[in-house]
Amino acid sequence: MAGAGGSNGNRPSPEAMLALARRESASAVGGRLKIFLGAAPGVGKTYAMLSAAHHAVAEGINVLVGVVETHGRAETDALLTGLSVLPRRSIEDNRHIVMEFDLDAALANKPDLLLVDELAHSNPSVSRHPKRYMDVTELLEAGIDVWTTMNIQHLESLADVVSRITGVVVRERVPDIVLERADEIVVVDITPDDLIQRLKEGKVYLPENAKRAIDNFFKPANLTALRELALRRTADQVDGKMVSLLRESQIEGPWPTSERILVCIAGDERSEMVLRAASRLAQGLKATLVAVHLERVGAEATDPTQLKRIDDVLRLARRLGAETTRLSAQDLAGELLRYAQRQNITQIVIGRSGGGPLKRLRGLSLSDAVGQRARDIAVHLVTEGAPEGGQALAALTWPRGSLAGYGTAAGSVVAACALGMVLKSLFNLPNLSMLFLTAVLFCALTRGIAPAIAAAVLSFLAYNFFFIPPVYSFSIAEPQEFFALIIFLIVAIFTGGLAGRVREQAEAIRRRSVGTQRLYEFSRKLSGAASIDDLLYMIANKLSAAIDGTAIVLMPEAGELTIKSSWPPEDQLGTAEWAAARWSVSHREPAGRLTATLPMAVYQFRPLTASQGVVGSVGLAPQLGMDQMPAEDERVLEAMLDQAALAIERMELSSETVKAHALVESERLRSALLSSISHDLRTPLSAIVGSVTSLRTLGPKMSKAAQDDLLAAIEEEAGRLSRFVANLLDMTRLEAGALDLKRDWMDIGDVLRAAVERARRSFPRRRVELELAADLPAVRGDARLLEQVVFNLLDNADKYTDRDTPTAVTALRDGADVVVAVIDQGPGIPQRDLERIFEKFYRVAKGDGRAAGTGLGLSIGRGVITAMGGSIHAESPVRDGRGTAMVLHMPAAPNNSAVTDGSSDEPSHESTSL
Repeated sequence: MAGAGGSNGNRPSPEAMLALARRESASAVGGRLKIFLGAAPGVGKTYAMLSAAHHAVAEGINVLVGVVETHGRAETDALLTGLSVLPRRSIEDNRHIVMEFDLDAALANKPDLLLVDELAHSNPSVSRHPKRYMDVTELLEAGIDVWTTMNIQHLESLADVVSRITGVVVRERVPDIVLERADEIVVVDITPDDLIQRLKEGKVYLPENAKRAIDNFFKPANLTALRELALRRTADQVDGKMVSLLRESQIEGPWPTSERILVCIAGDERSEMVLRAASRLAQGLKATLVAVHLERVGAEATDPTQLKRIDDVLRLARRLGAETTRLSAQDLAGELLRYAQRQNITQIVIGRSGGGPLKRLRGLSLSDAVGQRARDIAVHLVTEGAPEGGQALAALTWPRGSLAGYGTAAGSVVAACALGMVLKSLFNLPNLSMLFLTAVLFCALTRGIAPAIAAAVLSFLAYNFFFIPPVYSFSIAEPQEFFALIIFLIVAIFTGGLAGRVREQAEAIRRRSVGTQRLYEFSRKLSGAASIDDLLYMIANKLSAAIDGTAIVLMPEAGELTIKSSWPPEDQLGTAEWAAARWSVSHREPAGRLTATLPMAVYQFRPLTASQGVVGSVGLAPQLGMDQMPAEDERVLEAMLDQAALAIERMELSSETVKAHALVESERLRSALLSSISHDLRTPLSAIVGSVTSLRTLGPKMSKAAQDDLLAAIEEEAGRLSRFVANLLDMTRLEAGALDLKRDWMDIGDVLRAAVERARRSFPRRRVELELAADLPAVRGDARLLEQVVFNLLDNADKYTDRDTPTAVTALRDGADVVVAVIDQGPGIPQRDLERIFEKFYRVAKGDGRAAGTGLGLSIGRGVITAMGGSIHAESPVRDGRGTAMVLHMPAAPNNSAVTDGSSDEPSHESTSL
């Protein structure tokens, strides 16, 4: 038992094994990243990287220097000797020529190891990526190992901390996920005193710059704090890897439950500070970070500046490695806590809501509400740096109205006063407060909450001044009047607020209804598209209308993206646009305008991702700029893109299904054709070869009658072979539309007689009865092909019936048609096969279980008759449970075009023993 228990106790963690599998998979397809991390410039990161590169070269590794900034330091310059250096490319940026890292050349060279200095460097605006760390990411994805350098102050989550410590705002930043992606981190460290000494000796900056640096950034206190940050972050990284290795090695230990941290972000100026604080907490706890933006239903932000700030904070959260989402509800605290429970959140980080007792009385403090209602979830309040009277969520700010709204409030109160004056002069009304309450409700329903509250306050003052004694003053003589006025003010404010809230919610519902209706129409149009071209045109047209701009749809074709549809019509893209489109497809993320990848592009390209992968890319160029798109419209747009991707995938799968079905059908027909040809060619050829061999070897010894029988057999089998080949040729011409079909008037009696005579020669032992009505009119068609059809029917009857039973051929007029029937007395055809016998290569088994014929005759017959405007079908049984009738209907000519045999008006009956 102990052994079993010990075995189970040493079982590795499933999460650790999954992480190991992910790392091994990533290392198999991508390069390895090594970061030389320093606390400040001048500690020797580049020197350490180049020294390590020389050791790698000595070990036989193909090392290429992509870009190294020596800053004129002689020791660093000397280390470049003996290393292969990639030439830089010249770029024109803001009318200046700069020499930059050549990413495409590095990818083309594909070295084993590439050195890329200064990971936080910002690229010129015309580059593929705005940041050098994005270049490094692409190199790693291409399978190239990269060594790089960076200082701790460039880490995104520490930007605000560094700014407070040093007083310097760091503009060039690297997301934390890049540091977490590193396979190895080397801390390059020297003491602050040694670094300051290096500065004084001119080994870091020029002498005049070094003195300014020592007086500002390179203070001992600053350097000590930065050094501690670098060591702490590296220690956290090493600690995380150590925990993973212990788990993978099945070493027992009290591993804590995984933490999940939620941070509330908003559109105010301190949202970034709250987010960074939460990111540092998540980094320290090795926890998953979830960033949530809350908005109250009916009170969504509409200010473009605020909307842009919200989008910027959400993008920053994604760069910090956080999951992002948006929530909309009336009860913000309740919705936030419900979401936290669904997502297994263990801690919540939120900015403290500012304001005094008045704001608390209004119940608008989200932080207090979350803190009071949270159960089993730790709540962290971020207070430092909060502006005076600030508020964490734009949804909780005091409602604002426009000048027109306040004008409406003033006008409605003036109208209520005027109407009250008129009514007071005509009638002795004791209370006119309802008029002012009506004005408040009017403002609430037409202009919103803020104008309604303004109307309530103005109504309070106007009612007191004009209608409560003593009039034309704000004093009140009777206490009960004062009490009634206060009650009126309270009722007016609450009534106006509720009515305004109802209006705003109705407006929000209307906007959502418009979005839902747009999605429904989009989905209905997509489902009704008949072809992929129609579908792509519909997508471009509807997306263009949704963004009030240009939409372009690109699809992969022969390994390259091509423009398939656009609205308004557009057939060309610039170099930056093509690069952004390819990036969006290969990396499954937006690229181009207002993104971190190729932001100078005119379009923003978004991948169309379905269950089977990326099916294409959509370029969007709205008129007003995508940063001004309301959140509701953005959600509708994302839903439309998802529907478009699914519709394209469904259309492609349907097309592939049709092709697969066609291939299966083609294979079935090919197999049937080969089977038929192998049988129907081999049988007559075998008979012919056997007869010829007998005549050649035994001819002189055989009697004249025996020789005649063999010659007749040769003739019969050759005729069968000829008919088979003719049927194949006719079927080929018929399917290709190349059958030479004549449309002449013909005597159908002559055609039937010719078919019967041909049958006499082909199978002389079969008796055929021909019965023709005397009043047969002419029919329009091809006499030769009609004769062939009737002969095929007689041939079919001969194969499937006994030799001693006759076959009848009849023709008569039935209204506007001439009906021809070929009737045999065979065993009949099962009801389920009456239509299938007209399919190519389909054959009904004979009584002995074998199928006769090629299965082409009836198929050819139906094709020919249909081409001549007629029809053909089978009827079985005919009489006494036996027999089959093949019935042809041919359109008859008018009476004046009738053609008769000329000699008699009596019906003719021909019975010929063949």
